Amino acid sequence: MAETTAWAAAETFALGAAAADDIPVHFVPADGVDAIGSLDDVQRAWLKAQKFAGNAKRTVLIPGADGNIASVAFGIGNGQQGEPSGPSELLAGLLGSSLPAGTYRFASDLAHGDLAALAWSLGGYSFSRYLKKDKNGSRAKLRLANAGSDRIINTAEAVWLGRDLINTPASDMAPADIEAIARVLAGRHGADISVTTGDDLLTQNFPLIHAVGRASPRQPRLIDMSWGPAGAPKITLVGKGITFDTGGLDIKPASAMLLMKKDMGGAATALALAHMIMGQGLKCRLRVLIPTAENSVGGDAFRPGDVIASRLGLSVEIGNTDAEGRLVLADALALADADEPDSIFVFATLTGAARTALGPDLPAFFTNDDELARSLPPLAASIGDPLWNLPLWDGYRRHLDSDIADMNNVWESPFAGAITAALFLKRFVTRARRFAHFDLYGWRPAARPLGPKGGEPQTARAVMEQLRRELTS
Repeated sequence: MAETTAWAAAETFALGAAAADDIPVHFVPADGVDAIGSLDDVQRAWLKAQKFAGNAKRTVLIPGADGNIASVAFGIGNGQQGEPSGPSELLAGLLGSSLPAGTYRFASDLAHGDLAALAWSLGGYSFSRYLKKDKNGSRAKLRLANAGSDRIINTAEAVWLGRDLINTPASDMAPADIEAIARVLAGRHGADISVTTGDDLLTQNFPLIHAVGRASPRQPRLIDMSWGPAGAPKITLVGKGITFDTGGLDIKPASAMLLMKKDMGGAATALALAHMIMGQGLKCRLRVLIPTAENSVGGDAFRPGDVIASRLGLSVEIGNTDAEGRLVLADALALADADEPDSIFVFATLTGAARTALGPDLPAFFTNDDELARSLPPLAASIGDPLWNLPLWDGYRRHLDSDIADMNNVWESPFAGAITAALFLKRFVTRARRFAHFDLYGWRPAARPLGPKGGEPQTARAVMEQLRRELTS
């Protein structure tokens, strides 16, 4: 059974009425020390002695007359806070992981107070499942006002959940473990769930999912979860759940396998987003499809040059077994599309080409909705969950042609790999009104204010904010 510390995200907050011993935190812009009105002359002299001038990311603990911490001065600089995007209040993520144990409160109203509170919790995350000493023991807690607290806690839980799933090594994150987490979420929110496993994938017409996972003793499966009232806008999330990717018979070099536990980052993102949608009660008919498998090397592994039927009926020539993610997604997308949803959102750690183009911090997204292409990037940037729109340029569809099948799963060229992968997926979606595919890295290469090095369900918060605005307007 998979484990998660996601629900411990609530423990980064203190709820209820403010207490007299809550420690105030002053957000101080560059050269803004004089604006802190509650300091006495001794405390101001202390800040001067520490050479504190509101410079970004600098924290000074201010003592009281009894020697205990009376308040905290936290520099936010001149607004250039060093994250990929978002307001300087997001730097509050540094506080959740660095302040001594105790209960703190923001000393004044902030322009982006909810984001600062969320950042506090995201920055306080650590993955300690395999450590003898739990880093999440005694911690700094933030006093959270009742207004908006449920949404902040739910969002923090969702991100922690996604991180836990990605950070867990493949030894403890097999397809069955993803199923177990999905069942926990379904039970928590009263969602329906069904799972098609192993050879039943063939009888239920999911041949591509079966082909990718058949060489592993850990059986592949398709997880199908639904929630919300019939008649509400239909939102379908599809997440790539490759729990480990050797590359198959087109095997990866050892160095390229080191992070392949994160190849189920799309599934983690879809489940994190689903927790937000259900936990915050968005008015929609939600469906979550997770095709999950381990791409292993074995006597029964699918081969380069094989031709495999898809659920949609299109035959696919296998140009490369290391392009397996798009195969499992194709069958799931055909199932999703048959329901004619209003929106299909696909999340996948799909191509190195997207990373080459945009780097690890900036996921690529593709959509047939021009309005979404315009509105989502600035919205995502404003909350510190950035992404970048790339074109679904139809001119490259010819590069997926095959001489012996309806299509190939790759274009063997160093050019436009992210676009051709997105076009492959789009071939299996013809009925949905809106299609959006997010090609993400799913990993933070180094510690930053919003979290430590490790797994990250990129784009989940951005899509949630987009849907919240659409479905509550």
